[in-house]
Amino acid sequence: MGSREVLGQAARLASSGLLLQVLFRLITFVLNAFILRFLSKEIVGIVNVRLTLLYSTTVFLAREAFRRACLSGGAQRDWNQTFNLLWLTVPLGMFWSLLLGWVWLQLLEVPDPNAVPHYGSGVVLFGLSAVVELLGEPFWVLAQAQMFVKLKVIAESLSVILKSVLTAFLVLWSPHWGLYIFSLAQLFYTAVLVLCYVIYFTKLLGSSESTKQQTLPVSRMTDMLPSITRSRAFVNWKEAKLTWSFFKQSFLKQILTEGERYVMTFLNVLNFGDQGVYDIVNNLGSLVARLIFQPIEESFYIFFAKVLERGKDATLQKQEDMAVAATVLESLLKLALLAGLTITIFGFAYSQLALDIYGGVMLSSGSGPVLLRSYCLYVLLLAINGVTECFTFAAMSKEEVDRYNFTMLALSSSFLVLSYLLTQWCGSVGFILANCFNMGIRITQSLCFIHCYYRKSPHRPLAGLCLSPALLGAFALSGGITGISEVLLCCEQGWPARLTHIAVGALCLGMTVGTAFLTETRLIHFVRTQLGVSRLADKTL
Repeated sequence: MGSREVLGQAARLASSGLLLQVLFRLITFVLNAFILRFLSKEIVGIVNVRLTLLYSTTVFLAREAFRRACLSGGAQRDWNQTFNLLWLTVPLGMFWSLLLGWVWLQLLEVPDPNAVPHYGSGVVLFGLSAVVELLGEPFWVLAQAQMFVKLKVIAESLSVILKSVLTAFLVLWSPHWGLYIFSLAQLFYTAVLVLCYVIYFTKLLGSSESTKQQTLPVSRMTDMLPSITRSRAFVNWKEAKLTWSFFKQSFLKQILTEGERYVMTFLNVLNFGDQGVYDIVNNLGSLVARLIFQPIEESFYIFFAKVLERGKDATLQKQEDMAVAATVLESLLKLALLAGLTITIFGFAYSQLALDIYGGVMLSSGSGPVLLRSYCLYVLLLAINGVTECFTFAAMSKEEVDRYNFTMLALSSSFLVLSYLLTQWCGSVGFILANCFNMGIRITQSLCFIHCYYRKSPHRPLAGLCLSPALLGAFALSGGITGISEVLLCCEQGWPARLTHIAVGALCLGMTVGTAFLTETRLIHFVRTQLGVSRLADKTL
């Protein structure tokens, strides 16, 4: 398969993922806004920070390294060895679940049982849900490697929606269940997620006439189970060694990704109520990042991993592949920068209004608006980092990944210290400022790698980080106008004033987007081309 065909598949995966995720996330957004009005800040803090951290840490440590290593394999791999390696995530997840569960029950502060009942059961069920989710790992990796459009998005989105519906039902009908509500909903979510993959592949492998079935490296469901033969090793040792390298990096990346929650959980810098408010704002602020940037990062990581030979110098790569990869990287950087700047500029003027609509006075008063405004700046850095790291991790050799781990180690330590110090100085906003600092360092590392990688080639993909003066002026003007509008019209003057404020923002956004269409013609051509490829491919499926 050529680089342009792989690019078309990646673009189709990303665009389909974006549309479906927007639809499903909007449904979940409305359900969560409804649920929020029946909960206390303390319950939100325990569930969204303490218990979710247990689940995410267990899952991340057990599978992230395996995912990256197994998705980096070539087309000629022995899939039986890959599946054997992936099934090791289950016992590894059980180990992490037991170890972390003991820490959560014995070493951390236990909430007041009168305010937050059934904490112990919540820890057990959230740990169990992590192990259940790992049972679907071989199916997930196979789906990603085959670039099955829509499967991942539909499975995850359907699971989230059903989880939210169950939570809303239990909150209304059995509020005295406390943490049982969210623990059962979490276990239900992971079970549905795994079943979606199992049912899909069962039907696909049972249909001999399916075009997709004929391209799969397996012919029946039992081929994906662990198998031992004397003719070959149990696992591919090259993949296993790469997994170990990614595991060390994943451990550090998890600290950077969830660092503020670790500081909250282990150092008690905020009470459970403040943790709840911070987490709500954090989830609201990261909504766009999860909807837009994450599908793009995941899809184009697969593209770069398939097109580029890992660890091979740019001058030794196929020149057509290098040209396509450089064009794609430049366009993705430009797209990420534009999306991030739009969120940052307009987010500053509409943070308080968004929080007031979503959660009422509990969120729109106090530190909520300042938190969300700070997070808008962080989203800009997230957007750029997602693109730079998806290329960097796809192109790095094993030795370069190991060297990068040492940098991540120093960065993780400094992040934890900086989070603690900034939180003591400026409250929960300190977490976002520390994240911005660390994200800036990670971006710098990736940019240096990309610059060195393309230094001896005629391609300059980092030009994607430069915008035209006219577009920069449009952003600056929009920021000034919407800022004045917020002072004059928002947010205590009733809905007519609020609607006027929204209309002002819509006009400024239209002006900015129009300027982008006129000045960033190469990016517009790239987006239109890939969307056209995506639509054409969808019609042929």
